Amino acid sequence: MAEQAWDSFARLNAGDRFKAKSAEMGAATTAALVEETQVAPGMRVLDLACGSGEPSISIAALLKGTGRVVGVDFAAAPLEVARERASKRGLDNAEFLRADVHALPFENESFDRVTSRMGVMFFSDLHKALGEMRRVLKPGGKVALLGWGAMQQPYFEMTIGTVLRIRPELEIPASAQAMFKFGKPGTLAGTLREAGFAGAEDRIRKLRWDWHGSPKEMWEYFRGVTVPFHSLLKKVEGDAEVDKAVLAELNKRLDGEWVRIEAEMVVATGTRA
Repeated sequence: MAEQAWDSFARLNAGDRFKAKSAEMGAATTAALVEETQVAPGMRVLDLACGSGEPSISIAALLKGTGRVVGVDFAAAPLEVARERASKRGLDNAEFLRADVHALPFENESFDRVTSRMGVMFFSDLHKALGEMRRVLKPGGKVALLGWGAMQQPYFEMTIGTVLRIRPELEIPASAQAMFKFGKPGTLAGTLREAGFAGAEDRIRKLRWDWHGSPKEMWEYFRGVTVPFHSLLKKVEGDAEVDKAVLAELNKRLDGEWVRIEAEMVVATGTRA
């Protein structure tokens, strides 16, 4: 997807306004990926499509000043947020660079781990991207990836599903359909095996995806940052009937100060033999 889309004003504005709540929302997915990565002191870790800095920052903190974490993203603006977050935490073993996953600017066999949270679904040439991951991994190095499971889950059923129920003439954009390409168990593991990774496996994990705030804020955040659905959401901008219906669904999950949701994510790992 084009850099301009990911750097769009709406996404950056929503991300800046709600960055603390967004971090809380994604904490469980970050923790799950970090757990799968199995880092050890002194390791060099490459985090692809790192956006505003996770799991790069969590891994750098876990390494406690040892090793090196390099976060890369094709979009420039989120990297500024990542650098700011790392600086505030005093993490001098993390750096953030603009780079293309399809042509990584690193030497062969230069990393112990490669990670990506919510990025693998959007790589335009997946075979080439996985080849680059394998190239920069040391023998015995591990890749750990996390992405969305199937679209048929609460977060999207209450938002996009509601939009389509109210406005059935609308269609899901191809860019959004790509978000769920690994929702069927075994799909991502099979792709890793085809790319030459040994011991590849994946599984669906149910993880907390809670929003600390009002349903109205959550809906605003969703519309601002869920770039693959942007073209669809533009068609219902200002649509009071749609907004009312979505908020009614989100309100069903309201628990005090939280909108409680469980997300289904696919987590995959493989090793460079």
